[in-house]
Amino acid sequence: MEPDDQIMEGPGEHRVAEAAERIVAEGRPRLHRTWATLVATALLGGIDVSVGVMTLLYVKHETGSDLLAGLAFSVGLIALLLGHSELFTEGFLVPVSTVIAGAATWLDLLRLWVTVLVMNLVGGWAFMWIVTEAFPDLHSTAAEAGTRFVDGGYTLGTFCLSVLGGGVITLMTRMHHGTESMTGKITASVSAAFILAGLGLWHSVLDSLIAFAGLHAGGTPYGYADWLAWLGWAVLGNVVGGLLLTTSLRLVRSAPVLREEAPATDAGDT
Repeated sequence: MEPDDQIMEGPGEHRVAEAAERIVAEGRPRLHRTWATLVATALLGGIDVSVGVMTLLYVKHETGSDLLAGLAFSVGLIALLLGHSELFTEGFLVPVSTVIAGAATWLDLLRLWVTVLVMNLVGGWAFMWIVTEAFPDLHSTAAEAGTRFVDGGYTLGTFCLSVLGGGVITLMTRMHHGTESMTGKITASVSAAFILAGLGLWHSVLDSLIAFAGLHAGGTPYGYADWLAWLGWAVLGNVVGGLLLTTSLRLVRSAPVLREEAPATDAGDT
């Protein structure tokens, strides 16, 4: 028996192996979607997260509490989970594992990342315009919240906030694939939302939607050029956090399974 086989026989490692197999099984169709399906799924992801942002801003306006607002934002991540839409930072663990397993190419991964990020932002921009028109009382809250992120500065501290934001969302994805229980998955989504939004971590899409709400409301000290520069900083930190803090370590732990998946996948393509 090979050493890797012996290691993967333990009950804990067996569950890791099952999770890795589920990840690759899910990742392959995600990376080979048609353009229309990919665009629609990503647009819905932006809209689903916007529902959470709307709830976050309303609770923040009514209570003044960042922690309660963060808990309210869990509506958005639960909508992502149950609605089977897609958020940009969910595209680290599953798609990268799929590429490593040989079930897709790096070009497929780049296509996924760029399309999902852009369409998340487009869908969120449109939905947040509706929110600001429907709830004029939220204008000052939205402008203040957006300013906190866009004018937060490009420092080591804000970069670390972005790294943590990417890591937390990728951890949520890993927890989703670590169980088949819907209760467990919803618990993971609520926990991630509370940490991400309640603690003020930086997330490229979530905080962009807050910034959009402020821009739609008017009276912000920042404009779209300022937001775009901030977005680049946040995306960089999210990618570093998602790939280094969570994905890379999970890949090391799941390496024996992923090596087994590659030949099987190649055989299935012939």
